[in-house]
Amino acid sequence: MKACHTVWLFGGVLLALAILLVLPSQYGFAASSDEFSSTSVTARLISAENGVSPDTRSISAGLHLELSKGWKTYWRSPGEVGIPPSIDWAGSENIENVEFLWPAPERFTAFGIENFGYSDEVVFPLRITLADPGAPVRLKAGVNVLTCSTVCVPEDFELQLALPRASGIDADAATLISAYAGRVPDEGAASSISVETAYLDGEMSALTLTARSDRPFGEPDVFPELGKGTAFGKPDIRLGEGGRLLWARLPILSAADDPPPLDVTVTDGDRAATWMPALSDKAAAPPFTLDRVLPGLADLAWIAAIAFLGGLILNVMPCVLPVLSIKLSSAMKAHGQSRQRVRAGFAVSAFGVLAFMWVIAAGTLAARGIGMTVGWGLQFQNPVFLALMAVILVVFSANLFGLFEISLPSAAHTRLAKAGGGRGYVGDFATGAFAAVLATPCSAPFLGTAVAFALAGRPIDIVVVFTALGLGLALPYLIVAAFPGMVVRMPRAGRWMIWLKIVLGLALLATAAWLFWVLGGVAGTRSVWAVAATSGGIVAILSLPRMSSVLRGSAALALTIVALTLSGLLSQSDEPTDRVAANWTAFERAAIAWHVSQGDVVFVDVTADWCLTCKANKTLVLDREPVASALRAPVVIPMQADWTRPDETISRYLESFDRYGIPFNVVYGPEAPDGIVLPELLTAQVVMQALEDAANTRVAED
Repeated sequence: MKACHTVWLFGGVLLALAILLVLPSQYGFAASSDEFSSTSVTARLISAENGVSPDTRSISAGLHLELSKGWKTYWRSPGEVGIPPSIDWAGSENIENVEFLWPAPERFTAFGIENFGYSDEVVFPLRITLADPGAPVRLKAGVNVLTCSTVCVPEDFELQLALPRASGIDADAATLISAYAGRVPDEGAASSISVETAYLDGEMSALTLTARSDRPFGEPDVFPELGKGTAFGKPDIRLGEGGRLLWARLPILSAADDPPPLDVTVTDGDRAATWMPALSDKAAAPPFTLDRVLPGLADLAWIAAIAFLGGLILNVMPCVLPVLSIKLSSAMKAHGQSRQRVRAGFAVSAFGVLAFMWVIAAGTLAARGIGMTVGWGLQFQNPVFLALMAVILVVFSANLFGLFEISLPSAAHTRLAKAGGGRGYVGDFATGAFAAVLATPCSAPFLGTAVAFALAGRPIDIVVVFTALGLGLALPYLIVAAFPGMVVRMPRAGRWMIWLKIVLGLALLATAAWLFWVLGGVAGTRSVWAVAATSGGIVAILSLPRMSSVLRGSAALALTIVALTLSGLLSQSDEPTDRVAANWTAFERAAIAWHVSQGDVVFVDVTADWCLTCKANKTLVLDREPVASALRAPVVIPMQADWTRPDETISRYLESFDRYGIPFNVVYGPEAPDGIVLPELLTAQVVMQALEDAANTRVAED
């Protein structure tokens, strides 16, 4: 009997030991759940309490993530790309509420984009309120975490932790939770940080703010939150007043349509504070200005040479096709004139080109002074400008077809003849200026570098670069002015001139049709029909033989004003359009990083209806083999950004590459997260090589 009793006693001890061994893993009779482990992260739930004491109303827990080397996860506001961790508590028992706390993040760059999150290790403190105080708790957490390295991997897993009625503290877990709870931003009391001012400009292009601290800042950082869809670039942070004043300016890369109130988190080492500041009426001045290394005379001369070369190349770009007829027309009109008159006429045409470039320089300075976006060819996004160009070309083509003859009033003609020693130079000047206008909707090799230097530089840089650009564009006129015999040797007048005028008229009419097509993309069909109708009316009025020239000119001018007014009033440029070509994805900056993180290659094409070089690239390269098949490969995402209408998102994207004109093409991939920028003129070899380099593997062809 005694032996039997001993056996039962020994068996009971073994059973108790078995229960103690089994319970922690099955029911979490400890301060930690089982671990989830993958290549990128190891995760578990931890609790400061080993159990629920009588009358306990809340417990302290945490989601503990240990990230593998090189891997990161995200903060509640992840930046331009990323997804913050989330937990679904469905199936949990005795849970009334769970407060998920966010320790202060760190900044890291992925795919050239600023992101906020955590690396190495992080614990998200959880404040759990119990539905039944003192009763056992069962936590069932469905966790979703996005982890990123050179690729991004979403992790979905379940963690369970059961806390019975018991007392006691897990010292290690409590210490870990407490440490990360101390990193959760406060409202300034413990951290002694306060946000004083915050200013958002009207264009939503930048946030400027100031903050103060009772003790000097060491290595501060700023993390603003302005709703999903708003992304900020890297801040410019400056300290003043002995390090107690923080001034920061953050560029806004993309803005949400209806942003919520601004939240700002300021971190500095082991302290952090989050504020919701009221917006100020103006931006605070920085405590000091940064001295720029200004380009010297040699640098400016080198950039001027590049600009001259870019302007010269612009003469043979696809953009020059609309103005070819104008140049031929000017040469034809010069036939039969004296060498002196030919020289003077073409010199004045060259001056017209330069004058237009100086107008662009002056407009650039004025626009930049009031904070407007400036860029090369942006006038073609303006419906009024397009309407004016279309009307002029329709009138010019009708004149070449012989429907009427454009002439100045006799008194003005006499004065010009006396002053100029000939038929006057107004037409020559207008020819050069108008040719320059129509030759500028697209970029060219070397042109992007020169314009970027000018727009980012001093006023003198803008003037010098645009002058050099104008000289390069005007070089054909200057050559004829230097060697007028080139025109004098043309065949004598005859029937061939009539046919040439018809050909030139058709070329101008085709150019006008192209402008109407561009106007339709920018402003909509209503503007096109209005401008086309008034253009027809202008031609009809100018063709009336019995009306005096003064009356015809006045009526034509009035109808031109009507056309320009209607083009603006009837513009539909604010209405959304779906203008992405078939088999292309609409441009979305944040999606670039996401696709690359999945191992894909992204080909970005910034284009516009008014960019003839873009159309040439598409027709001659992108839509032809082998590039067309490569862009259809499963691992390649062709992404199109249509800049026909003004778009701040696209403008800021171009500015991030110091580009202010199009065409612009860039290829991203796992081996090129910051992008491979392609030249303005594409070739199949260049595109295929970039796709291969970005993927670090040959892109399969269909």
